[in-house]
Amino acid sequence: MSDERIPVIRDVGQGTAKLMPDVDGERAWLLTVDGAPQSYVDLDDPQHLEFEYVRRLAHVLDCAAEPGLPLDLLHLGGGALTLPRYAAATRAGSRQSVVEFDAGLVELVAEHLPLPEGAGITVHTADARAWLEAAPAGSADVVVADVFGGSRVPAQLTSLEYAREAARVLRPGGLYAANLADGAPFDFLRTQLANFAAAFAQLALVAEPSVLRGRRFGNAVLLACDAPLDVGALARRCASDAFPARVEYGDGLARFVRGAAPVCDADAAPSPAPPEGAFSLG
Repeated sequence: MSDERIPVIRDVGQGTAKLMPDVDGERAWLLTVDGAPQSYVDLDDPQHLEFEYVRRLAHVLDCAAEPGLPLDLLHLGGGALTLPRYAAATRAGSRQSVVEFDAGLVELVAEHLPLPEGAGITVHTADARAWLEAAPAGSADVVVADVFGGSRVPAQLTSLEYAREAARVLRPGGLYAANLADGAPFDFLRTQLANFAAAFAQLALVAEPSVLRGRRFGNAVLLACDAPLDVGALARRCASDAFPARVEYGDGLARFVRGAAPVCDADAAPSPAPPEGAFSLG
């Protein structure tokens, strides 16, 4: 990797990727694709998480098991591997598989943001749904989905069949966590919750209050498990962030989902396109 601190621009499968150095970190980089922020990585401090939704996913990992306990993690969607790097630093010995569809992006990240030796992270260039369907039953402790084709979650990852595949791959007590994006009236988000309610016993949703109240389009983390979720510990972590988030579950979440029905593959659609400028820089 070159020591030059200059932007790296390259066409990849999903558009034009740009790696921009952060002046506040000697080896910190921001990855954007077509102007939309995708990942932030500090090679010297993998526990530094710049994006709020990534911190929420990290809180989920922190609460998934006792501190430091190694886990088998499956990441659908890779970006610059921010969360896998975090898990390798906080749960040494974890076995992590990352599935990223964009071969050009995988190559760019490997070249300029290499993983530390012995990180236990294996990156596969493949379709996330196809990989999930081929994965052995009960092979993962946690499945993390952060898959966007451009700025939208692909339709093949928004169906009831997909939710059931995620449930199949998880071990008993395993946890599914997905980064999604929506805004009022939340037709997409409510449908996703209905899908996972049909495949899992327990659900929770993590988002900023302004997003949950429908005041703006934004990220929401969907959680699903076949065992009770430790929402108290997660809620405390999320509430202490610089941009606090709320954890919805139980009756409150049931009211949010009421009236929504699961959607099968034949009728599945991508997540809604964000309003112009919702996630872009500048």
